[in-house]
Amino acid sequence: MTTHAVVVGAGVGGLSAAIHLARRGVQVTVVEKNSAPGGRLGQFTRDGHTFSTGPTLLVMPLLYRSELARMGVDMDAALEPQRVDPTYDIVFDDGARLAMTSDLAVMRDQLEAMEAGSFDGFLRYLAEGGTHYRRGMPGLVERDFRRASQFFTPANALLAIRVRALLPHYRHMSRYFSSPRLRAAFTYQDVYMGLSPFHAPATFSLTPYSELAHGVWYPKGGMYRIAEVLAALAEESGVRFEYQAPVRRIEIEGGRATGVVLNDERTIPADVIVANADLACVYRRLLPDRAAADALDRRTFSGSAISFFWGTDRIYPQLRPHTLFLTDAYRDNFDRIEQNRPLPDGPSVYLHAPTRLDPATAPVGSDTLIAVVPTGHMRYDGNDPERLAREEAAWDTERDRARGFVLDRLAQVGLDDVAAHLTVEATATPLTWRAHHNLARGATHGLAHTLLQLAYLRPHNRHARYPNLYFAGASTHPGTGVPTAIVSGRLAAERVADDLNR
Repeated sequence: MTTHAVVVGAGVGGLSAAIHLARRGVQVTVVEKNSAPGGRLGQFTRDGHTFSTGPTLLVMPLLYRSELARMGVDMDAALEPQRVDPTYDIVFDDGARLAMTSDLAVMRDQLEAMEAGSFDGFLRYLAEGGTHYRRGMPGLVERDFRRASQFFTPANALLAIRVRALLPHYRHMSRYFSSPRLRAAFTYQDVYMGLSPFHAPATFSLTPYSELAHGVWYPKGGMYRIAEVLAALAEESGVRFEYQAPVRRIEIEGGRATGVVLNDERTIPADVIVANADLACVYRRLLPDRAAADALDRRTFSGSAISFFWGTDRIYPQLRPHTLFLTDAYRDNFDRIEQNRPLPDGPSVYLHAPTRLDPATAPVGSDTLIAVVPTGHMRYDGNDPERLAREEAAWDTERDRARGFVLDRLAQVGLDDVAAHLTVEATATPLTWRAHHNLARGATHGLAHTLLQLAYLRPHNRHARYPNLYFAGASTHPGTGVPTAIVSGRLAAERVADDLNR
């Protein structure tokens, strides 16, 4: 008898789960509220300009390679990635620069000019990051913890000590650098995890290590190519897709999930359900468990972002593919993000110029620019019209302030005419992420990767009460990010397979 699974959401975690299930002989239907796959790994085109709405950097290439290989995909052939080096240019408040490159001679000259003796600290930091990567990836990220007895062991306690899981990342940087700017340059990557480096575990030194040792890459056609490859592989494996098919609820009967009801009132029966939608949304909107939803709401959510998608009628060759404007008010910037307070004056800004890597992302003689300003998440996420209106008005103000800050940062490097040359302009705020992806509070990374929300302590890949309801995506183990979401889909599918074989 064929097992039928419904996957709710065509994000990369859902696509991964669908592929692994189909390759095990399960009949899989994916239902997706939007018109295309990818979830937060999105893309849109306007007037010849192509914009990535989610991640713009392929980091952790070894994890991508191994996970794609498990699906029978050769990463080089499928994605045709090109290495980006320097990975990004860092610009500080006074215009000083640091190009993050794997060229050690160049790094030595730059670092020693900023702080005498810092190159030795850099090498020691990379060595520790490498240790954290080699221990943490197989021990914490790629491993499934299904029972407390698998996690709370002497071996894992020793692992936590060895990967500095109990030490705040920024404070730990005092072992390597005295310069606040260098400490910032090598901890800012924690924002990928939706964390402040002042509270993130020092374990996450594995990220800058991987960026420099394994490289930062750009798939041909942009990051959305990953979603396209996964969706095509799913279809080749026999997965059926229904787009523009929002789910109204997951049907529960006799302590089991029996199917999904769509907004058009159609019911799709299922023996197994894998929910790849935002986890908080699943508990709050699709399941009847109010107490469980309330408990999840009390967890710590990541910050969010205000993003600007700009097309210009001229090219700005001064910009490299990735530029990071780092504020000297580093602590205040992250404190405001964590506390969901208004942006400081002159916040950190990330700028992506994809046309440097792929001329097809803009018409000839034009440029495509994506600016991201990290922020806190929504302070109110309910349905009261008056409170929601106040929330929207507050974010409109923050959006306008952030736009001015981005233009100021560009002027800092001599690009003071960008506003006059805009021909395309689109914006996304936390309310956009909430509306388009059903993200609770508009938190772009879902649950934050705090110490108490990692590994076994993060929501599991199977529901505690309904044994045939599984989860994949940012807020489940192992966590946020494209490659880890792919891992979560695989772990969910493996859990399904093990349960079906019992």
